[in-house]
Amino acid sequence: MMDSIDLDVLKTCEVWVAHGRACELVTVIRTWGSSPRPEGAMLAICEDGRVVGSVSGGCIEDDLIDRVRREGITRTLPEIVTYGITADEAHRFGLPCGGTIQLAIEPLSASSRIGELLKRLARRELVARRLNLATGAVTLGPARASMTLQVSKAALTTIHGPRWRLLIIGAGQLSRFLAQIATGMDYHVTVCDPREEYRDGWSVEGVEVVHAMPDDMVIDMKLDRRSAVIALTHDPKLDDLALMEALKSRAFYVGAIGSRINNARRRERLKEFDVTEAQLAKLHGPIGLFIGSKTPSEIAISILAEMTAAKNGIPLPETMRVEQGKAAMGTAPSHPAQELACGL
Repeated sequence: MMDSIDLDVLKTCEVWVAHGRACELVTVIRTWGSSPRPEGAMLAICEDGRVVGSVSGGCIEDDLIDRVRREGITRTLPEIVTYGITADEAHRFGLPCGGTIQLAIEPLSASSRIGELLKRLARRELVARRLNLATGAVTLGPARASMTLQVSKAALTTIHGPRWRLLIIGAGQLSRFLAQIATGMDYHVTVCDPREEYRDGWSVEGVEVVHAMPDDMVIDMKLDRRSAVIALTHDPKLDDLALMEALKSRAFYVGAIGSRINNARRRERLKEFDVTEAQLAKLHGPIGLFIGSKTPSEIAISILAEMTAAKNGIPLPETMRVEQGKAAMGTAPSHPAQELACGL
């Protein structure tokens, strides 16, 4: 799995603890008003002032570093710290006017169970880490995808692991970029391609590559509201059957590569598979946002940007869709060959 920011924080903590370095794990537990970083964001700080991760735009990090360099790491138990209560503090710490951020600062040791947590994450487990705020004791247990950070006077429970799933149909160059970025976004990524010639040599660390018919894979995965499917093979025999099953599932995002003309033809074919108009309306295609992307890496970013908006429930202006954006720009082709094979 490619390191996400929080995973990199945990790995760095493990190294510092193993080398006997005094260090602390800082977690955003509450925000009020505007805040640069979300709840659950983490930062690790070492006794020499080195930091990994982020809990703000930088100013709170500067204050934490300054305190460690002046006073060292002296905490023996977790502590809750609040920044930005007053307008002056908000200005001082770079928070938007009125913004407030509350942090849990936890001194780490071998009993913090960071190493065990990382082993579970390497097995793609979803883990709830419970920190007793009075004693510093840590327990680890299984978590559900719907669980979120919880804090009380007694304990802080944080959720770690890939809470979102992405199934990519087709092991090509574009899927490699998609998989690399998506793993960094805490997706558990599976690439499905029954074609041996495409699978050979395809490898991204932490991504499972399976030899199966895509529609069977979609059914076996039992897609839920935290699942997404992206079809990239350009082969109707593979893409269409997978899309048919995915559109009937609860997946929050279903998309397919292809030109505007090919997308229209695909929609007509799917109707023949008894896909309803309501189900067909869930299909994103041509896939991605209209940002002028041409290279595989740019296209991957446009796709994941659209998928992120869908995940977060953000409605997008129609002009940001590929089809409408190109039409608005007057780039409608006179022949299908004029459209890029990538579908944008």
